Amino acid sequence: MNNLDEIKIESKTCLNDQEQEVKIDNMHMSDQDKNKIEIKNKRGLGEKWPEPIVRVQSLAESNLTSLPDRYIKPPSQRPQTTIIDHQPEVADINIPIIDLDSLFSGNEDDKKRISEACREWGFFQVINHGVKPKLMDAARETWKSFFNLPVEAKEVYSNSPRTYEGYGSRLGVEKGAILDWNDYYYLHFLPLALKDFNKWPSLPSNIREMNDEYGKELVKLGGRLMTILSSNLGLRAEQLQEAFGGEDVGACLRVNYYPKCPQPELALGLSPHSDPGGMTILLPDDQVVGLQVRHGDTWITVNPLRHAFIVNIGDQIQILSNSKYKSVEHRVIVNSEKERVSLAFFYNPKSDIPIQPMQQLVTSTMPPLYPPMTFDQYRLFIRTQGPRGKSHVESHISPR
Repeated sequence: MNNLDEIKIESKTCLNDQEQEVKIDNMHMSDQDKNKIEIKNKRGLGEKWPEPIVRVQSLAESNLTSLPDRYIKPPSQRPQTTIIDHQPEVADINIPIIDLDSLFSGNEDDKKRISEACREWGFFQVINHGVKPKLMDAARETWKSFFNLPVEAKEVYSNSPRTYEGYGSRLGVEKGAILDWNDYYYLHFLPLALKDFNKWPSLPSNIREMNDEYGKELVKLGGRLMTILSSNLGLRAEQLQEAFGGEDVGACLRVNYYPKCPQPELALGLSPHSDPGGMTILLPDDQVVGLQVRHGDTWITVNPLRHAFIVNIGDQIQILSNSKYKSVEHRVIVNSEKERVSLAFFYNPKSDIPIQPMQQLVTSTMPPLYPPMTFDQYRLFIRTQGPRGKSHVESHISPR
């Protein structure tokens, strides 16, 4: 990696409304990318997107027969399939399935299975996880009802690139970027200082109460999973959680809405990326597949189990594990016949704690792969550039 000049970024992060100077060292970026991000952040991510926002749902409901150019991916990025429902011909190919009841009862097979999943797949499904199926169904159906509200009711919650919180339709602020075929809603649970019910939708009438209960349950599940991941690294059960800030973690939710697409073979619901945070707990649409996970050189379409959560390792845990655990590229395909809703719950480290490989996982033959960087600093690049495969975490690797 070339030695790069220190980049000074003045930004307003979602955790602090006051301007602060953030210093980011040793980022492996081209001079062109450095200049782009420096220019963008000098003027701040601000309250406005670089171009007028068009709601994908509105496009889908306008009886389009062809896809607008802004959503047509380059040929090399287009999906190879337009699956609508489950794929019985390859039903035996799926990400690992973990029974949490069995694992916490001391089942060594499940312990080995989740360890292999974190190291080889970066993804797994969990069953018997302790969250009530009734709550899971209510969460998904309530959010479907929100997206089916009149557009005027949703526009009240339009978001900005400064925090992403609220109702949105794009990631990244690059002008002229090819966009993904989705709308979303993003909101915060933790830290409590960020939990603002006024920024949560008020319709349907039960949505705030339901979200509050759902968030509390998933924070508990996230904590349980962290003890397993920590132990399987040979660390104390609490050690990963402590590296995240103990009880002072971050937690947020992004609800993704993927409308019907007139030419799904040309578009993606979400471009290839790895999640920048700690761990994602996804409640998928168990009736319509869409999530694809990169496994080697192949995109595997995940067949979700009913009332299971899909869990994936984020970049921050890859960094803490010194790359023993892998955050893996994934993407979302769309279809022309069915809409799809999924709820991605992000369990993240405290924003201002430097994240770096755990000392016990560093040896003479495996030196630290990543320099310290706070989550605030790390995700600023994501918010500026949008989804870019694994390039963000790979650019953070230290010179050897």
